[in-house]
Amino acid sequence: QVQLVESGGGLVQAGGSLRLSCAASGRTFGSNTMGWFRRAPGKEREFVASSTWSGVGKNYADSVKGRFTISRDNVKSTVYLQMNSLKPEDTAVYYCAARRRGTTSSRGEEYDYWGQGTQVIVSS
Repeated sequence: QVQLVESGGGLVQAGGSLRLSCAASGRTFGSNTMGWFRRAPGKEREFVASSTWSGVGKNYADSVKGRFTISRDNVKSTVYLQMNSLKPEDTAVYYCAARRRGTTSSRGEEYDYWGQGTQVIVSS
């Protein structure tokens, strides 16, 4: 079992930056593929980024490539999402997720554990 708690959301102006954190507890964080997803008001959940346990394998949605960076610290059992050059369309609740096994994936149904989410609002 893995428990996930996100933090770092908030209100930021367009062009600004935020760093989200996801603290994990449980016995297998170091071997889990981790992902970030988001859900904007009135829209379906969408994939943002994922990272293998080693941090070598990473995958990003086209909409965030070059602006967002996923990273992880397995000693601290924490995964991060650095978000730069934020746009109003990045406004959403951001969720951290973990897979029990498997490599990076953009499919939410392939993740086994989810956090409660953290709100990001980007003003124009």
